[in-house]
Amino acid sequence: MNILVLGASGQLGRCIAHVAQGSAHRYHFASRATLNLSDTAAIGQFATQEGIEVIINAAAYTAVDRAEDEPDQADEVNHLAVARLAELCKERDIFLVHISTDYVFSGHSSVPYTEDMPTDPIGVYGQTKRLGEVAIQRIAPRHLILRTSWLYSPYGANFLKTMLCLGAERPELRVVFDQVGTPTSALSLAHFIVSVLERGGLDKSGLYHFSNEGVASWYDFAEAIFRLSGHTTALHPIHSSEYPTRAERPHFSVLDKALIRTTFGITIPHWRTALEECLQLIDALPD
Repeated sequence: MNILVLGASGQLGRCIAHVAQGSAHRYHFASRATLNLSDTAAIGQFATQEGIEVIINAAAYTAVDRAEDEPDQADEVNHLAVARLAELCKERDIFLVHISTDYVFSGHSSVPYTEDMPTDPIGVYGQTKRLGEVAIQRIAPRHLILRTSWLYSPYGANFLKTMLCLGAERPELRVVFDQVGTPTSALSLAHFIVSVLERGGLDKSGLYHFSNEGVASWYDFAEAIFRLSGHTTALHPIHSSEYPTRAERPHFSVLDKALIRTTFGITIPHWRTALEECLQLIDALPD
């Protein structure tokens, strides 16, 4: 198959490139500079030229706090451009893989969120991502929407990379402990996406939850990062109210993965195991 990955310079796009090495399929990786998600005409032209059969949309407006002040920009990338992409995929019979987020939920639940639970995003980022989901479900019959959470990787800017930098510089840190979810390695998500394409799983259209297994707070995540990386930084748990942000975050956003495990017959690694593997890759990467 000919596969186009949009958002290839982001952490998930780079992880897909890493995981897909040696694949019999032909992957085309496009960054925002080379093929912008908002430029549907250019994407369509490229799809025709290269005979694209699958588009993986790993591009998104992910600046959660800035989205509160730039709602139109967030809506364009996360909703309107996604709707146009869905139209293109419908017209060309292209299978669309789209990445969404746990932020479509309010965080008021006390049990893990299943795919059929009501969404109620509490910020612009989550609202625009939910609108993108709805557009795909309405327009493109052949799709795979994957909600994920707390994504990190060896690449780009993310919580893991930030903690590694701060742990090397500071003797102590204060980290929020009352926001609970699941850290998810972009490598784990990339492995799943590539495995679906390798095994011909394009007959299982729908919306699914994918994160690593287990539950953690940001404090727990930071503690595991420092312990595994050997940093001796002292950690202090704090409430979210002590670390105010422009956008409110869900206080509980654990995703239930029963549907994706059953449908695709997969085993998902625990977040601590995935973290260890990610740190090992970081150590192996050239400086």
